[in-house]
Amino acid sequence: MTEPVPEIAAARPSARLLIGLSVSVLAVALAGYTWKGSPGLKPTPAAAAAAPDAEEQAMRLQIEAMVDKLAQRLKDKPDDAVGWLMLGRSYTVLGRVDDALPAYQKAVALRGNDATTLADYADALATKNGGQPTPESDAMVARALAAQPTHLKALALAGTSAFEHADYATAVRHWEKMAQGLPPDSPDAPRLQASLLEARKRGGIAAPTTLAVAGSAASNTSVSGTVTLAPALVGKASPTDTVFIFARAAQGPRMPLAVLRKQVKDLPISYKLDDSMAMAPSAKISGAAQVIIGARISKSGNAIPQPGDLAGESTPVAPGASGVAITISGAVGP
Repeated sequence: MTEPVPEIAAARPSARLLIGLSVSVLAVALAGYTWKGSPGLKPTPAAAAAAPDAEEQAMRLQIEAMVDKLAQRLKDKPDDAVGWLMLGRSYTVLGRVDDALPAYQKAVALRGNDATTLADYADALATKNGGQPTPESDAMVARALAAQPTHLKALALAGTSAFEHADYATAVRHWEKMAQGLPPDSPDAPRLQASLLEARKRGGIAAPTTLAVAGSAASNTSVSGTVTLAPALVGKASPTDTVFIFARAAQGPRMPLAVLRKQVKDLPISYKLDDSMAMAPSAKISGAAQVIIGARISKSGNAIPQPGDLAGESTPVAPGASGVAITISGAVGP
C-alpha cells in the first residue's frame, strides 16, 4: 500500500529528528524563553567519540532536560499558548505522546482557531492510536480546515483519514488541493503524487489529463527536448547522481507542473514533460501561458535545491514547444 502523506505512524526518534528538535527549542529561547543553566547542544568529547547510538542517547538526554525546563516554566506561565504548542511538539518528537496530548489540549484551549495547533493536535491523537485517525482527530482536522482551508498539514491529514476510510474521492480532493500549495521542489511532492495515484487507482478515479483534440490544441499539453551537461562540469558529477527535469509556470506559483527523475549516467537525456505528470488538475503545463524547463543534478537526491547542485534552465517557452535544449552549466549558490 502506498503510504499516504504525511506519515503519521509513531516512530523511534532519530538523531536527525533530535537535532531538528534542538533547533526548534533554541528558536523558542530566542523568542523569549531563557534557558539559564541548560546543557549545551554540542556533544561532549566523550559523546562525540561514542558509537552513533550512544551519541544519539546523549543528545536525547540533553534535549529532554531542556524540554523539562520548558514544562516547569509553563507552570508559571499557563496562558502561554506558543509555549504549550512547542511543548507538545517536543514531547511528540521525543516519542512521549502521552505527555504531548495534555500540552496540545492546553494550546488548543488558548488558541482554538489556529490551524497549525489543531493539525498538530490531530496528528498526535492519531499517533497515540497507532497511526490511525480517530473521531477526535478528524474533528480537529475539520476545525483546522474551517479556519484555514489551504493548511497543508490539515489537508494531508484529511486526505489520509479519507484514504483509511476508503473514501478515495475525498482523499484525492484534499491531496489535489495540497499539491497546489506545495512550495517549489518540495520533497513531499513525489510521495504526494504516489499517494494520489494510489487513491485514484483504488477509487477508479481518472487522472487529470487533457483529451487530445485536432490541431494545435492537442500539442499544448507537453514540452519536449534534450538535457546535456556542460563539458566543464563532467568531472563534478557522478554517474548515479540524480537528475531532476521539471516544468514550472514562468509567471505565478513556482510549484512544478511536471517532474521527471533520471540519473547522470542517462545524459544526454531526451525528455518529454506532459499533463499526465500533473499532481493537480489546476497545475498542468497546458494551463500555463508560458513555462520554464529546468534541470538540476542533485548529489543528495533531495528535491529541494542544495548548494553545490548543478543546474540549468530554459527561457520561457509556450506549452507545446519541442526541441527545448537545456544545458546544465552552473552551480546552485549558497
